[in-house]
Amino acid sequence: MFTQLSIMIKKPALYEKGNVVLWTDDHISKGMLEAHLNPDEDGATRKHDIVLEVVKWIGMVAPAAQYCELLDLGCGPGIYAEEFHKAGYKVSGMDFSKRSINYARKTAEKHNLPITYYYQDYLTLDFKERFDLVTIIYCDYSVLSTDDRAKLLKNIHAALRPGGLLIFDMYTIQHYLEQNEHKSWGYAEKGFFCGEPHVHLDARYRYDEENTYCDQHIIINERGIKKINIWGHAFTKDEITQDLHAAGLRAKSFFGNMTGIDCHTTAKEMCVIAQK
Repeated sequence: MFTQLSIMIKKPALYEKGNVVLWTDDHISKGMLEAHLNPDEDGATRKHDIVLEVVKWIGMVAPAAQYCELLDLGCGPGIYAEEFHKAGYKVSGMDFSKRSINYARKTAEKHNLPITYYYQDYLTLDFKERFDLVTIIYCDYSVLSTDDRAKLLKNIHAALRPGGLLIFDMYTIQHYLEQNEHKSWGYAEKGFFCGEPHVHLDARYRYDEENTYCDQHIIINERGIKKINIWGHAFTKDEITQDLHAAGLRAKSFFGNMTGIDCHTTAKEMCVIAQK
């Protein structure tokens, strides 16, 4: 175990994967669902009063009457999807957490909501000119590797009808500048990443040439060692414009976040409306 641990605690190569997938781990996905459903916290979904502001703004810039068919990627338990339905959209949601998708489906069935949910990794998105509007909410795009971002944008381009919109957000350089490197460790009887007694090694690494950081969590207990790498990449307007252009999409407008505030130099997030 010591040899394995000595390898794991080294600074990972850029976009190196851990040996645990957050969305499919049984214990972690349970905590993620609980975080999504807490209306007063923004650990997984934004606070629910902000969710309403986001849906209201999207309804103004991409009205349901014009952009009827909406696909919400990384939809979690369907919090945004349900609000989009109320706003008049014909909604589909996709997420790689079986626990969250099952919750969303049960809720839709309970309330007779005509929302279609897909349990699928959105990197395998394979629709052809099906949707008028695609959303990716809460900076999910920033956690992807360079190759995965390119793959996702090309698949979104294929899924959009001509003239369709992609609305999504991401971290900015200002956000990145505040991500200071650190290392710490602790012992817990249970925690977010493990439901049993464990030692938790926590580190953040910066990759300044790429404006990217990694939050690494190493969990050690009697069952073995888990390594979880959570990546974050910060974008400039020029970089995201180039990413979109390479996928056949056009950056139409920029905002400071997904409630439509002005895009300014101190903003930690950036929202982009792109068009096919």
